[in-house]
Amino acid sequence: MSKTLILLLGLTLPGLATGVGAIPIFFAKEIKRGTMDMLLGVAAGVMLAATCFSLIIPSIEFGGSDLKAVLITSLGIFLGAVMLDMIDKYAPHEHLIDKRVEGRNTDSLKKIWLFIIAITIHNFPEGLATGVGFGTENINNGIAIAVGIGLQNMPEGMAVALALVREGYSKKYSFIIALITGLVEPIGAALGYGLVSIFNPILGIVLALAGGAMLFVISDEIIPETHSNGYEREATYGVIIGFIIMMIMDITLG
Repeated sequence: MSKTLILLLGLTLPGLATGVGAIPIFFAKEIKRGTMDMLLGVAAGVMLAATCFSLIIPSIEFGGSDLKAVLITSLGIFLGAVMLDMIDKYAPHEHLIDKRVEGRNTDSLKKIWLFIIAITIHNFPEGLATGVGFGTENINNGIAIAVGIGLQNMPEGMAVALALVREGYSKKYSFIIALITGLVEPIGAALGYGLVSIFNPILGIVLALAGGAMLFVISDEIIPETHSNGYEREATYGVIIGFIIMMIMDITLG
């Protein structure tokens, strides 16, 4: 396989994996609420581990793994959470659990856009990381990052699709939205590859911002939703299982 083809696949396939992860919704019959809560719990655990091992720890490493790097990453996490909080307050959307409507222009609201926005924000810096990895002299760095991110994106795509289906959207629509959330990743990858000298110095803070955004949405939206229907224990074990699965994948794939 030529280096050009490897580069092209490496920059595009991780983002498309989000849509691949959503494909099983077409084959699943009606999913019981308890099963749905457990699956969303697994997805939350996967996202939590991905935030820790693929965003926050790399952010600290990019900064030099010292106290200064930790403080910069901490600031990025906090600002990322504040960013999602502002979106939560002012962007038109409806909460998943209590259906309270916030923001402006509510005629155009979509019920889970906060969740989708968080996934999208999370995917962009991962795309940058992939592109930067391929932009270095060692192409194996890019391959390792691309494989890890691609596998990680699959359960995230399932999480988006499941949440949409649960809110009454069609399986086709849910799949399309899940796919779209991953399409920002090839854009980020192309930017990271083409402008590696520019994005490499700021990649750490970008990863931290994405980590804060993910932590906010996991705590504010996903976990409360899975604990609102009487299946808290199943959802909790789902979070733990998802975290373990993603932790093993991240460590194994380096």
